Amino acid sequence: MKRVVVGLSGGVDSSVTAYLLQQQGYEVIGMFMKNWHDDSVTISNECPWLDDSNDAMIVAQHLGIPFQAIDLSVEYKARIVDYMFNEYQQGRTPNPDVLCNREIKFDIFLNTALKLGADFVATGHYARKTEFQREGKTIFRLLSGKDPNKDQSYFLCQLTQEQLSKSLFPIGELLKPEVREIAKKIGLVTADKKDSQGLCFVGKVHLPEFLQQRLQPKKGKVVEIPASAPAFKNGFDDEDFVSLTTPYKLEASYGKVVGEHNGAHYYTIGQRKGLNLSGNSDRLFVIGTDTNENIIYTGLGDNHPGLFRKGLLIKTEDEHWIRQDLKINIGESKGYLARIRYRQKLEPCTLHKKEEGLYIIFDNPQKSITPGQFAAWYDDEELIGSGVIS
Repeated sequence: MKRVVVGLSGGVDSSVTAYLLQQQGYEVIGMFMKNWHDDSVTISNECPWLDDSNDAMIVAQHLGIPFQAIDLSVEYKARIVDYMFNEYQQGRTPNPDVLCNREIKFDIFLNTALKLGADFVATGHYARKTEFQREGKTIFRLLSGKDPNKDQSYFLCQLTQEQLSKSLFPIGELLKPEVREIAKKIGLVTADKKDSQGLCFVGKVHLPEFLQQRLQPKKGKVVEIPASAPAFKNGFDDEDFVSLTTPYKLEASYGKVVGEHNGAHYYTIGQRKGLNLSGNSDRLFVIGTDTNENIIYTGLGDNHPGLFRKGLLIKTEDEHWIRQDLKINIGESKGYLARIRYRQKLEPCTLHKKEEGLYIIFDNPQKSITPGQFAAWYDDEELIGSGVIS
């Protein structure tokens, strides 16, 4: 009998995951990851992980499977939280959920499970995995989940073939209502539990308060840049990859000072909440940040040209191919579909591999391309690769 360790988060998705694997004849072990209890940095005023851990234990008892909690808080702080602080300090916006899957769930947690004699780990992600043989070698494919409203393949965009070979995603073939129906039918305590918000296995995070614990507030200017500013005059030349992917060069002299902020490193491209500015005819959006000069640049309205770019660059060292066999070489180009954030619809684009990295040029300009986030490219429903936006 194959053994599988399920990451029981205390939510309905992982609970049903454990049940389905049990029904499929696996020997199932439930494990809860405790990712945070550092008193020096408060992630949340609430302690949802205590309730979640308790619910996970109740589910394990209900299913009659072994259960244990594992403390990964030291590793989580080093690999996720410290990385987040460092990225924000540099004016970039990291994605902790993608990092948590790469660094914690499918690395430390996976290795812990293998030491317990597990053949696989399983999570409650809405994603699917298939495999095929080529020249005697097994190649794994990561596919989007069947539920278009819950597809979470994007969060798994940094996984490797080795990690996929040891991973199972049983609810990827189901719709969310079907998952809840199964949970109700077998009497799981998590059947009607709301979906968790915030960091994986940690809980909700109030980001400004969280960042202020390490990144000191520092008053600076909020500058509004008009749509007619010189930075936006060049338009889109599809042959000039550098100009298409370089953030706009903004200067305070282009616009006017409209307010004050507490630190440029607290803000991200496309943000409109938290500016605390009123009296405008339309909504103000962050179109650029300068953490060296401590200036936030803003633009008025959803269609301000400063919000849009035609492409992005992923530096060679940040490039990641789940399908290594499809990796393109310098000088080659390939058409794909891509997204630059979770839940964004897939957009047609062309990948161009150059010596400095991978240029992703979209058919249509994209809104709020954000350094530090992940871009992921797909062939239909298969996730092929991803990388950090520079």
